[in-house]
Amino acid sequence: MLIESISGIRATIGDSLKPADVVNYASAFGQWVAKGTVVLGRDSRVSGKTIADIFARTLQWMGLDVIDIGIVPTPTVQLLTELMQAQGGIAITASHNPFPWNGIKFIDKTGLFLDAEQVAAVLANKKAASWTFKAAGEFGSYTQKTDAVTMHVENVLQIPYLNVGLIRKRRFKVVIDAVNGGGSLALPAMLKALGCEVIEVNCVPDGYFPHTPEPLPENLTDLLDAVIKHKADLGLAVDPDADRLAVADEKGNYLSEEYTLVMAAETVLSQCPVPDPKVVTNLSTTLAITNIAEKYGAVCLRTAIGEINVAKKMKEVDAVIGGEGNGGIISPDSHLGRDSLVGAALVLNFLASDKRPLSEKYAEFPQYKMGKKKIAIGGSDPDAILAKLREKFAQEDCNTVDGLKITWPDRWVHLRKSNTEPILRVYSEAPTTEAANELGENYLNEIKKAGIA
Repeated sequence: MLIESISGIRATIGDSLKPADVVNYASAFGQWVAKGTVVLGRDSRVSGKTIADIFARTLQWMGLDVIDIGIVPTPTVQLLTELMQAQGGIAITASHNPFPWNGIKFIDKTGLFLDAEQVAAVLANKKAASWTFKAAGEFGSYTQKTDAVTMHVENVLQIPYLNVGLIRKRRFKVVIDAVNGGGSLALPAMLKALGCEVIEVNCVPDGYFPHTPEPLPENLTDLLDAVIKHKADLGLAVDPDADRLAVADEKGNYLSEEYTLVMAAETVLSQCPVPDPKVVTNLSTTLAITNIAEKYGAVCLRTAIGEINVAKKMKEVDAVIGGEGNGGIISPDSHLGRDSLVGAALVLNFLASDKRPLSEKYAEFPQYKMGKKKIAIGGSDPDAILAKLREKFAQEDCNTVDGLKITWPDRWVHLRKSNTEPILRVYSEAPTTEAANELGENYLNEIKKAGIA
């Protein structure tokens, strides 16, 4: 299976992504970049080095200089692309997809992922196959850079909302599960730089994932058990490219990726000197982030689903913090990309603000539960169904930026079409799991009434 989207390329290796395909994507991106330097990094998947090598040699043949930073988190590739003033970046990763998937994420010279229009331009280049290659003696250079993680850690330590001295003084004991992925070296390095005692679980970057790699509670039993066994202050988990961060408290309770952003926002907004600060997240992120923003007199703005949509809006409104409810924290004081190193530092700062354990501090946040459902629509037009529902519920508090979201004071429901399957997704949130599921079921029924072929 091969998926081309605003998130880049994801495919199963062998049947859907072959060497010739990698050359084609590299050539299309190289044509789009045109000249200069490209930063290249990857997660730890066993197919990653081969794909990266093909990508590098193709770009060199097009006259582009390649800086290979090896196995690193995807946000490290984004940050280094910006810091080194490269013309583009490439991260070889399939994010949280399991073996045998791998993929390609395209990065602009700003360090942001390509937006929909830019991705379309790259894919148009691939389809046209009218690439320009250089003659012998005109190839681009190839350099390996080994200090990218060090640069990333040093960058994060400069975030003004971090009280590095206080965090180091607390000597937190932290368990980290990096699923043997791209964050296996970077996250422990970040934590040690903050004075933590680090217990590493699955931190060998060999690409052999010991469990399903998405950082959900059912996949993190090793982490949760280790937190209890080692009497740790908290546990942290990331996906293979380490842009998402999940948190567990000292009792081994998974706290939901949704609340990683809530903890980060609390840290920033409680200290922010900016009048009327802006927070940006997507439409399906927890209502708790709006509550925290209101607590500090901030404005919470919502975008369509997708990291690039959040990042571009943050840049537009000069937001002080943002991200997504999948554990993706974006701090403009570091760079405009989801970053688990940034998230870990801000969560530790939140915990260091007083002597209470994480479970007690977390309990003070507004508590919501989320439901996620989907419904097959066959040959029906998803846009037509959503249009009918927009008209029917026009008197409600609606947002139509990405499908249809209806919000009430303590709950919401979000209906949107899938980019890859003939389905509609229904996300809902309410104070209890039962209420969230009931709300989702009600709107599944509304979709059926709107007409499914």
